[in-house]
Amino acid sequence: MKTSEISYLLNIVKDEKAKSILSAAIEKEEKKESYKMLLKRLQIELLKLQNWVHENDKRVLILFEGRDGAGKGSTIKRFIEHMNPRKFRIVALPKPTPLEQKQFYYQRYFKELPNAGEIVFFDRSWYNRAIVEPTFGFCTKAQYEQFMQITPEVEKALIDDGIILIKFWLSISKETQAKRFYERQNNPLKYWKLSPIDLKAQELWKVIGDFKTKMFEQTSTEHAPWVIVDSNSQKRARINAIKYVLSQLPYEDKDEALDFCVDAKELHLYKKES
Repeated sequence: MKTSEISYLLNIVKDEKAKSILSAAIEKEEKKESYKMLLKRLQIELLKLQNWVHENDKRVLILFEGRDGAGKGSTIKRFIEHMNPRKFRIVALPKPTPLEQKQFYYQRYFKELPNAGEIVFFDRSWYNRAIVEPTFGFCTKAQYEQFMQITPEVEKALIDDGIILIKFWLSISKETQAKRFYERQNNPLKYWKLSPIDLKAQELWKVIGDFKTKMFEQTSTEHAPWVIVDSNSQKRARINAIKYVLSQLPYEDKDEALDFCVDAKELHLYKKES
């Protein structure tokens, strides 16, 4: 029901309880419309950014990490919704093959690095080895420790070679994760998103959290900091993530009337405790 239709009912309804329900519905619709309008304006800016990347042979790599159910895929979807599909790629690699398991760990990810004029979105990345693999026993302790030691150097080499690297961690509460898992289980269009590993995420919440903290401490650097986004509200997380990317790159013809400032309560760079 449209806002105008709800407003009409509000004017003719006498019951106070019904009026209260209709008023809440109007407020919800107005917020929805406001979100859509802002998202559209930001997506126009993303097109300008994409053109700037293409015309100047820039290479942009954006990593999306987070617990299961954090909204990585849906956030990427809002980034690319109106982009030119010839100038970006989404990379979501399956588990490594037996051959890949014997290769240099980063090798299969390096094959997917952006070419000149291209933006690449990683829906999960080499950081599987920082959290998922040690949590579920998919790597040895030595492999994990080597990864944690050399990753900052690997990322610095990529950046020194000209790649623009942004690392997002989408953060959610245990309660939000449980709610989203329930929705997936009971939605015939979303149940495929729920894997056996996902179902163990709740009982292993603290273990995953401990690995996450170590990852932040050892791999958040001045040249490649972790950008932590509160994703308990997916809509606000999408807006904040897009704004952050737009604010980091000097593309041309920015809309000066648009506020690119992120909500500091919902997006911040990781800082080590002193």
